[in-house]
Formats: sequence, structure tokens, C-alpha cells
Amino acid sequence: MSHVTLRDIFTDKYNVYCKRFGTTKLNNKIADAICTCRTETMGGHLYQCPHCNDTVPLYNSCNNRHCPRCQSLARQEWVDARKEELLPVPYFHVVFTVPSELNPFALRNKKSFYSILFKALNETMQQIADTSKYLGASIGFIAVLHTWGQNLMDHPHVHCIVPAGGLSRSGTKWIACKKFFLFPFPVMRELFRAKVLDYVKMGIEDGSITLSGHLECYTDKHNLKMLLNKLYKKKWVIFAKQPFASPLRVIQYLGNYTHRIAISESRLVNYTENTVCFRYKDYADDTKEKEMTLDAVEFIRRYLLHALPDRFMRIRHFGFLSNANRKRCRERFAQIFTELKTECTATKEIKKIPWNQRILERTGRDPLLCKKCLQGVLVKTMIIQPAGKKVSECMSTS
Repeated sequence: MSHVTLRDIFTDKYNVYCKRFGTTKLNNKIADAICTCRTETMGGHLYQCPHCNDTVPLYNSCNNRHCPRCQSLARQEWVDARKEELLPVPYFHVVFTVPSELNPFALRNKKSFYSILFKALNETMQQIADTSKYLGASIGFIAVLHTWGQNLMDHPHVHCIVPAGGLSRSGTKWIACKKFFLFPFPVMRELFRAKVLDYVKMGIEDGSITLSGHLECYTDKHNLKMLLNKLYKKKWVIFAKQPFASPLRVIQYLGNYTHRIAISESRLVNYTENTVCFRYKDYADDTKEKEMTLDAVEFIRRYLLHALPDRFMRIRHFGFLSNANRKRCRERFAQIFTELKTECTATKEIKKIPWNQRILERTGRDPLLCKKCLQGVLVKTMIIQPAGKKVSECMSTS
């Protein structure tokens, strides 16, 4: 069985997908990135081994966040930066989901709807944390948006990594969560549900959420009211895992979520002329691992359901971990860390590590080590100019 890549599937079938479903600039951009990443089309550099004089071309990466080849290095760089912000306290992993009835709203209004999710969960967490009954402190956390389920269908949800405590209102003391417990699920669920639905209603009223396609029926106020009443009564799914053993374990765990794409190439099993087979976990059947076979064009359609709008931030920092507040809180953190009897890492300068060194640390293989003689370290000698057409350009001339 040969190794299956997204490049194979998109190169062969993206043209057919466009003829069947149409295309957008964003989808063309993603397809181009997947098909041309680290190929002659991108250009690159010629390297030479000083020991045996062998020459090797290394082509440029596309750096598109939907490309599986570019996410591993980006994830490692992001995780290394987060190590500088670790607090010496337990952390919780909390997941917020929305009912499937809202999925069509998300697909047709991605930027607006996903922004609502972030805004609603931030307000939910901060409001509950500020209540003396639960914590009485200002918290900070990292939130990561995922839009897919194991079968590649739309399933918007947000993963949050939350320190078990927060800053006192004066900002001079650390207040720890009681008995390693964050907040009651029913309280988080009801407040999050109310905020999301209120913002959805506001979005429909101000036009930031459009009712097109299958959503046109909700231009009838009676139908919309019936749907909202149903969702207000529904039990939304929110869950939290037990605190992590150590802050370092948090970072290792977080790296599995931050730069994940809809499906990794390691899950692809087989690709024929017309079908794609991949592995998935069936959560309805005790998370058993199964295989699913889809028409190749349908596979591409499902993959592109999760294309994020340009410049939309799917990883966000809130509270005292936000960029603005983190800078203002550095001195306070130094005092708090001293109180907790540990070194303050928030003031350390992040060192830039060469890309090949990162790959060496992660895989144990130096990509610049000459594969021919296994002794020399490749040296950059020449720039390779980009060449060839992109997938969308070939499609437009076919």
C-alpha cells in the first residue's frame, strides 16, 4: 500500500470538484498551496555537500495553515513560545460545543459565527470566574477553534486550556481554584448557551449573519423563534478533563490541538482513481477506530468545509494571557511567581531556533545532513526561481 497524500488527491480531483461544486478564491488558494508546497513551483534553494560535492534542491514551503506539510514546524515554534508563558499551577482542558442545528449558520457565516463563539466563551469564563462564589479572580486562557468531526463533517467546537486559578482584583495575588475544580458544568453550559444565541439573534438583526440557502426559511420570524426556543431548551455539550500533571505536560498536550488540520495524512489509508479511504474514531461506538471510504470529490468537499477566512485567528489568548494584558502583567507575574516559589519565565527572551535544528529535535534527523555520504552538512549555494503553473491556473485553461 503506497503512502497517500492530500497533494495526490487535490492534484487529480480538484478540477472535477470545481466543475461540480464551483470554486472560490480561498479554495483555489488552499488547493494551490497543498499541490505546490515544496515543489519546483514554489522555488527554493540549491544545497551542496562540502564533503562529497553532491547537490540537492530544497523547495520552499507554502506556509498555508490548511497544508499538512507546513503545520508540524509551525506547531513546534508556537509550542516553544508558549513554554515561556507557563504558570506553575495545574491546568484544565475545557471543550465548548454547539448543537448541530447551528452548523448551517456557521458554514454560511464563518467569520461572524466563529467570532461569536470566541466572544461568548470568553465572556462566559470571565463572568463566572469574577463571581466570588466560584473564584473571585480574573483568569486567562488559550482557546483553539476546531470546525470538524472525525468524519470530516462540520462540527464547530473550541478547546480551551485554562490555568487553575486567577489574579486577584488588585492584581497582586494568585487565587487558586478550589479542590482542583474549575466551574460547575451547568453554570458554564447555560451561560454559554444564552450568550451564543443572543449574539446569533443580534447578528441576524444587524445583517452580519445572512440567511441564505437552506437558512432562507428562517427569514420567517416564526420559524426562527421556533428554532431558538428549541436550542434554549437543548442541553449543550461542555466537558472538562482533569488537571494535567505538570505545566510541561500542558504544552505537549496543547501541541496536539493548536495547528491540527481537518485530517492528517497519517489517517489516509488508500486512494484509488475515484475513492479515498481514511481512518476515523467512532465516538458513538465506544471510540472504536474504523475506516470510511468516500468519493474523492466528496472528500475534497468535506475537507474544504473547514477552510478558514483569510486572517481569521483560530488560536486566541484571553484575560491575563492576552498579548496586551500579558505585557502589562509581567511585573505582577514576577511577584506572584516569587510567592509560588518558582522562577518567572514570562520575562525570558524567546530564542530563535533554526528550522533544521527544530526538525532534528523533533525527529532525530537533520534535514541538512548529506544523504549520500552521511558526513557533510549541506550548504546553500544558489536560489531556485519558482517555475510552473498552479493548480487553479491549470484549471482555468482546461
